[in-house]
Amino acid sequence: MLRFQHTSYLLLLAAIPLFVLLYFFVISWKKKTIKKIGDENLVKELIRNYSSRRYAVKFLLIISAFMLGVFALANLRKPGGIEKVNRSAIDIMIALDVSKSMLADDIKPNRLERAKQSVARLIDKLSNDRIGIVVFAGRAYLQMPLTGDHGAAKMYLSSASTDVVPTQGTVIADALKMCYSAFNPKEKKYKAVVLISDGEDHDEGALKAAGQMAENGIIINTVGIGSPQGATFIDELTNQPKKDNAGNIVISKLNEEELKKIATEGKGSYQLFSNTDDLVSKLEGQLENMDQRSITEDSQVNYQNYFPWFLAAALVLLLIEFFLSEIRSPKNREVPAAKRNSVFVFLLLISCSLFPASSFAQNEKALIKKGNEAYEKKEYENAATNYRQATDKKPGDPVAQYNLGNALYKNSKTEEAISAYDKALVNTASAADKAKAFYNKGVALQNNKKLPECIEAYKNALKLDPQDEDARQNLQKALQQQKQQEQKKNNKENKEKKKPKEDEKKKEQDKQKQDEKNEQPKPQPSKLTKQDAEEKLKALLQQEKNLQDKLRRVNTGSVSKPEKDW
Repeated sequence: MLRFQHTSYLLLLAAIPLFVLLYFFVISWKKKTIKKIGDENLVKELIRNYSSRRYAVKFLLIISAFMLGVFALANLRKPGGIEKVNRSAIDIMIALDVSKSMLADDIKPNRLERAKQSVARLIDKLSNDRIGIVVFAGRAYLQMPLTGDHGAAKMYLSSASTDVVPTQGTVIADALKMCYSAFNPKEKKYKAVVLISDGEDHDEGALKAAGQMAENGIIINTVGIGSPQGATFIDELTNQPKKDNAGNIVISKLNEEELKKIATEGKGSYQLFSNTDDLVSKLEGQLENMDQRSITEDSQVNYQNYFPWFLAAALVLLLIEFFLSEIRSPKNREVPAAKRNSVFVFLLLISCSLFPASSFAQNEKALIKKGNEAYEKKEYENAATNYRQATDKKPGDPVAQYNLGNALYKNSKTEEAISAYDKALVNTASAADKAKAFYNKGVALQNNKKLPECIEAYKNALKLDPQDEDARQNLQKALQQQKQQEQKKNNKENKEKKKPKEDEKKKEQDKQKQDEKNEQPKPQPSKLTKQDAEEKLKALLQQEKNLQDKLRRVNTGSVSKPEKDW
């Protein structure tokens, strides 16, 4: 399908109406000049060999050449041929533990962040392989199916946190089964699992699942992250060290033995995390030593570009225009000189008409340069003034709008800065420039506590530039801030809902006390005989004894067992 690569250049076609107006202006100017020279008939006799039709044809040739030049700049093209690309690769599922115990800080900043960093480095190393991600805690979820889009894999990895799985625990068996279901069941090799966990609260079904997967050609490598001595971790709800139901502070310890057993059953190897580079290097070596299959894929080679044809046609038209004379008489041998004069006049008129535009652009660039100098001197108000003047002259300049946003942000005018970044995003076609604009917009929005818009801006920046670690870290901070805000909001709403109920209950109790106070019981003469009273008392004592026996049996039969939620 034919498409223009750079559609923004097609805006130059808007200059054609200006050229048409210029043509009629020159025609009018020539007529007025003829009248001013002297006798009109005498002047016509002197210029009888001049052809107004040829002059019009020359103008049409120039306009046509200009149009073809614009089409050449826009580069009309269509997809080229498809070729087969062969590569050797395997399928790898990453099973990442995101339970709350992974927040322990025996590995700085915490186990989960260091594990995510290691997986991101590993993804960069496995350029030919397909990657999938499973996250698990009390349940296992397929975060991303197998794909060759490593940029998307890193983006999904960055969003993995303890919040993505609501049920807490460490169900390694479910994680392995989820990885198994993501593979192609028809293949009996070329498949591997990298399990990263602290191994705490290991379930017995994991060994059985690992053995079954090994029988189907899936190699399981495990990574232990943490320390055998263990460490505490902060409960995000209370902002205090996590405690169990009995009120004891939780110490999360690395369960190396279980992870080693899983690796042995899965015919893989176990690695203890020491540092990121060593771990990634060892895992890369193990995965590269596996049998790899040859994959043949369709790859888009290039595009068939048509701009040379447009340029050639424009050049031909300009050559025809150059040698086409405005003089009709073939006997006139002064055609070259007349031609040179007409070309000179035309170029002079064109340059005069374009001079304001060129000086306009020059002034705009000078203002941007002046603004940059002021920005470097930290004179942000002065810089913003120069950038704003440049945008007034050319509102569609993305550089001026982007720089204006930076200067306004430095002046604490975040709302105006966000507006400037939006204008820069609309007018720029460069993915790199858009990524920077989205990132800066996210920073400004985050400063204004507009977290949903801020998170969206960071995500857009990462889509355009998945390697931007600053955007990834800021996105994680924004997500954490959003979570804290939601928790505060929920707590506030719960308090507001609870308060009216407490007030109502208090009023009801006060009313009941008042009623009891007002009501004075009157003694009545007893109608029971002494024998009836004794029998009723014995019955009540027997009922109380039966109730106590029942409660004793219930308490003896039930053993309190604290529920694990980390």
